[in-house]
Amino acid sequence: MPDDSRGEVTQLLQDWQQGNQEALRELAPLVYQELRRLAHYHLQSERPDHTLQSTALVHEAYLRLVGGSAAPQNRAHFIAIASRLMRRILVDYARTRGAAKRDGGFRIDLETLDAVPVDAAAELLDLDDALNELAQIDDRQREIVDMKFFGGLSAPEIGEVLGISRATVDREWATARVWLHRQISKAGKA
Repeated sequence: MPDDSRGEVTQLLQDWQQGNQEALRELAPLVYQELRRLAHYHLQSERPDHTLQSTALVHEAYLRLVGGSAAPQNRAHFIAIASRLMRRILVDYARTRGAAKRDGGFRIDLETLDAVPVDAAAELLDLDDALNELAQIDDRQREIVDMKFFGGLSAPEIGEVLGISRATVDREWATARVWLHRQISKAGKA
């Protein structure tokens, strides 16, 4: 998203939260391309013949975002929430497809943040289960993982959204990464 529209997006979000529905209509074209990029990023790790396309994922996430109770504070927070919703939509989709778990040697490279090579819905469900467990232990760490790994936000952007320092984001990310690696390794052996 161009730098000059970041402030405009934040202002439109604030206007929308104050009840201005016109602000929501103005917001959509400003964030649409970034949401498509995010949807493409999420779908890139899905199987090639996945029936859900980027446009449908963007539209579903956008509808859930504007119809839900989340109140994005700024552009980075909006993208983080949208990313979490996209992950939730894909997990829900996998669950409705009745995916059976199987051992496929699945590995998530949390270090490089490359696209997650999810070859089967069961692997996405393992990751979702691990993130849900992490949320029970430390929801802020789960939020950081969502924003960084799925949303592509930088540590300073995450710090801005959560109101914490970059050092705290980096420390929490490192801890969450180790914990997730351990949990996913256990799931792969089960």
